Amino acid sequence: LKISEGCDHQCTFCAIPSFRGAHVSKPLERVLEEARMLADQGVREVCLIAQDSTQYGYDLCGEPLLPRLLADLSAISSLRWLRVFYCYPSRVNDRLIRAIAETPKVCQYLDMPLQHADPGILRAMRRPGDGASYLRLIERIREASPDVALRTTFIVGFPGETEEQFAALERFVEAARFDRVGVFEYSVEEGTPSASLPGRVPARIKRQRRDRLMRLQQAISLERGRRWIGRTMEVLVEQSRVHGVTGRTFRDGPDVDGQVHVAGSRARPGDFIQARITGAQPYDLEGTAAAVAESLNGCRAGGRPSLSEADLGPCSPADSR
Repeated sequence: LKISEGCDHQCTFCAIPSFRGAHVSKPLERVLEEARMLADQGVREVCLIAQDSTQYGYDLCGEPLLPRLLADLSAISSLRWLRVFYCYPSRVNDRLIRAIAETPKVCQYLDMPLQHADPGILRAMRRPGDGASYLRLIERIREASPDVALRTTFIVGFPGETEEQFAALERFVEAARFDRVGVFEYSVEEGTPSASLPGRVPARIKRQRRDRLMRLQQAISLERGRRWIGRTMEVLVEQSRVHGVTGRTFRDGPDVDGQVHVAGSRARPGDFIQARITGAQPYDLEGTAAAVAESLNGCRAGGRPSLSEADLGPCSPADSR
């Protein structure tokens, strides 16, 4: 469910602002109306997307509105999971961290594209922060949500990237212990500032760096997955199979992350089941159907969120129309 269009950031590798314009938030009531329509059609999971989801609401009332939007969406009774994609790191503040940790139905999952960790490369990209500040942010997120699944993306082979700067990115990935990582080789977008930067990295080197980073992350993803062995997780069934079903947990965004293969279940696509995790692969989990339903892992269940009005933000739905 798209909540805004356009982007106010000026990343040197990205052409989106040139053809989609400045960030414009969709009015809150319109987002809620579209979510209710999806729920009425049987949709159980809603993923919020934008070029920058964390900027939602600034143009409506001068303050971030995403925490309030999550709270209002969680009140739609037939929705089961809410998930947020494309969070800009400098806008992930304590209010949003609390909202993801405490709001009912919100998956403990945060997609936060960082693109790099070396300060020199980030400056060339016109991106905020550095590896050290990102690690502090990750620590705050995990303090609020110990089981949170963190997803990010990186660009390797950006113009001027040295072996030392790439090694700094490797050290950062090793320290951060992300659950999911996507790695992209830099490619030229005509008309962007980075297209004219010197120091083009050869295609062979870009490919090698991507492969190195993915091998490193594969081992980390396997380690993170093994933490769930012996635990019971809620699974959204997506496909029926001969000997069981395949689905996703709160850790798995649709189309971009892993799956769970559950033996011994005859559930149908769209059902939620409890599965005891018995094995882990780098990206997928394996499990068996649990005989007794247990409390949800990774999502808070219940009624309205316990967040205060200050946590949710200053705008009412009427203010954002």
